[in-house]
Amino acid sequence: MTHFLHTDADMMAALDRLAETDPRLTAVRQVAGTFSLRRREGGFAGLCSIVCGQQLSTASAAAIRNRLFAAFDPFHHDAVRTARSDKLKRLGLSAPKIKSIKAIGKALSEGQIDLDAVGAMDADLAHEKLVALHGVGPWTADIYLLFCLGHSDAWPAGDLALQEAARIAFNLRKRPNVKQFIKLAEPWRPWRGAMAHLLWAYYHVVKRRDGAPEAAASAAAKKKVKRKPAKRAAPKRTAVKSRTTKSRQKAKRNGR
Repeated sequence: MTHFLHTDADMMAALDRLAETDPRLTAVRQVAGTFSLRRREGGFAGLCSIVCGQQLSTASAAAIRNRLFAAFDPFHHDAVRTARSDKLKRLGLSAPKIKSIKAIGKALSEGQIDLDAVGAMDADLAHEKLVALHGVGPWTADIYLLFCLGHSDAWPAGDLALQEAARIAFNLRKRPNVKQFIKLAEPWRPWRGAMAHLLWAYYHVVKRRDGAPEAAASAAAKKKVKRKPAKRAAPKRTAVKSRTTKSRQKAKRNGR
C-alpha cells in the first residue's frame, strides 16, 4: 500500500511508527525538534523547478525558476518544449537544463509518462519511471517524490546532508555511500520518506549548533599557522687531502 505525507499530522504519525521499530529515533527526534512538512507544486512545473535547482545555490535556483515561470503563463509543457533555446538561455538556464526540460515536456506531450499516474505508484516503481526521463537522475526523482508528491517511502540515498546526518545520529564510523545507505534504510520501509525529513531537520539543527562538518574542517584548516620550513644546516666541510699531498707527506717521513 502506498502512503503519503500531506500534512504535519501525517508526518508525526509516520515518525511515531518509525520510533516503534527503531528506538534510536527518540534521541534523533529530540535533537531535531518540531519541524513542518515542506511541500512543492507537482507535475511538470514541480519537476522543472527541481531541475532548475540542480547544482545551484538556493538563491540562484529561485531566481532562475521565477524567471522561467514568469516567462510562460500558463506554465505548460507544450509551451516550454517548443520555445526557442536562446529564449530559455536568457532566463539563466544552462544548455543541459534546457535540453532536460524540453525532453521532459516532449515525454509528457507524447504520453511517454503520466505524472499523475506516477503519483499513485509505489516508491520504487515511481522512481524507475522518473529516472527514465532525460535529465532526471536518482536524486531529482526522489526529491520530486518527497516534496511534490509527499511520498512516504522515497529515499534520496545520494543526498550528502542525509548521509552526514545518519553518520552523526547513528554514530557510524564514516558517511555511508549510496549502496550502504539504501541497505541501512530497508528497515524503515514504508516510511523512509518520513525518515528523510527527520534527518534533514536533525542535520540543520546540528549544523547550526556545531557548524557543518565541511565548514568546520575548512575553518580548522584556515586557523593552522603556516610555519616556514626550517633552514637546513650547511653540511660540514671535511678537508680532503689530495693523493699528491699525501704522497709528499709520506716521502718526507721516509727522509726522501
